[in-house]
Amino acid sequence: MSNDHYFSADPAAPATRVQVSFTAAGRELELTASAGVFSASRLDPGTAVLLRKAPLPRRAGTLLDLGCGYGPIAATLAVSAPDATVYAVDVNGRALDLVRENAARIGAADRVVPATPDQVPADVRFDEIWSNPPIRIGKPALHELLETWLPRLAPGGVAWLVVSRNLGADSLAGWLTERGYAVDRHASQKGYRVLSVSHRADAPES
Repeated sequence: MSNDHYFSADPAAPATRVQVSFTAAGRELELTASAGVFSASRLDPGTAVLLRKAPLPRRAGTLLDLGCGYGPIAATLAVSAPDATVYAVDVNGRALDLVRENAARIGAADRVVPATPDQVPADVRFDEIWSNPPIRIGKPALHELLETWLPRLAPGGVAWLVVSRNLGADSLAGWLTERGYAVDRHASQKGYRVLSVSHRADAPES
């Protein structure tokens, strides 16, 4: 079995390109995906539930698509909130190249910022974080990922996460609550749970 995963920095799989079409934010989007990138042949079902069930932002602000893949969430956020800046973060270099291409394709190249984690300035805070987090990297790595980025929510900010119930959505919600976050099971559909995560009102500002 190959050790090449969509969360590899430099996928070994040939860059076979495919077009993925879906409707989001009232617009038909056609994006380019590729082998070696998460859900390369279609819009991932979890991502589809997230984009359908979580309230899309409409105002200016700074948004984050965490684990962006080829950029379906980032593209949707850019279309929904045309005055917002959207950081699209992934460790996969091929994914970031696709995000750059797809952002240009939808006329948002100046507002979508593809970046590896260490390329995001340390002082940037996010009004919203959106993620279909990579559960299959394992619980310790997943927890480290969330502990790195959730503290970067701006005061009053919210993170929208989609997780399969069979892959531990409710246990993740419990862990986040234990870590001091306010967690709401916002919606469920097709075996997925959409969670909203925010700083507790009584939590000290970091």
